[in-house]
Amino acid sequence: MLRHAVVTFLAIFFAELPDKTMFATLLLSTRFKRKLPVWIGVSSGYGLHVVIAVLLGSALSNLPERPIQLAVGALFTIGGIITWRSGGDDDEDVRETAAARTFMSIAWTAASVIAVAEFADLTQLATAGFAARFADPVGVGLGAFLALSSVSGCAVLLGSWLQRVVPLRLIQKVAAVLFLTIGVVTIVGAIN
Repeated sequence: MLRHAVVTFLAIFFAELPDKTMFATLLLSTRFKRKLPVWIGVSSGYGLHVVIAVLLGSALSNLPERPIQLAVGALFTIGGIITWRSGGDDDEDVRETAAARTFMSIAWTAASVIAVAEFADLTQLATAGFAARFADPVGVGLGAFLALSSVSGCAVLLGSWLQRVVPLRLIQKVAAVLFLTIGVVTIVGAIN
């Protein structure tokens, strides 16, 4: 379980760094003075998507292994190509509403933004792929949730600093290489 959690954590963490939802979190944290409800709301939105992805991946794990491995490998490979080619798009438009001032309203706003932005996102699909590949829903879910919550914490507390120190393109390329490597290794393993 721990190995699956660590592998999932690393892949999802680096994949989420250049993602639009990380930038949405960064923007949310600049729009609201209170940071904790932003982080709690964002983490709650991610939690919902992790549960959905793990359930989907677990259902897929009951199907014959070879076709699933080929599909998972293809998903990771396609995800790697998309990540490599996307070029650092960060066109997320997030605005604070006048009513979003209480702890709960800020958290709800943040959770809603992430719930909409993350639906069928690459990291959600990757989480489903890991759940199908490893047949370890707890380890995969834990790794994915901790990775997404960690990235959102970085975005809330250190997002602008991270963008100045580490070029977005480099972060995106690291995530793309990880996905491509996982995809190719999975496909080769399924063929052999």
